[in-house]
Amino acid sequence: MMLRSRKAATILAGGLAATVGIFFIVLFLIKLLWAWTIPDLFPGAVEEGLVAASVSWGTAAKMARFAAVLSLIPRS
Repeated sequence: MMLRSRKAATILAGGLAATVGIFFIVLFLIKLLWAWTIPDLFPGAVEEGLVAASVSWGTAAKMARFAAVLSLIPRS
């Protein structure tokens, strides 16, 4: 019984570590790529204020959290 519990704890810890890792990778990718690509792709929308030219760390964290949670959904 103890082995089953230890295995479950290991799997849970691995999943949590993967989620945190994905979160930080996506956080930096969103922050860096947004300011680099969005103004070039949508210059008119950025000028008119419809799309932000850059995102704050908080907004990038929200989007990264969303992406990390989506990455945990099993695909069938």
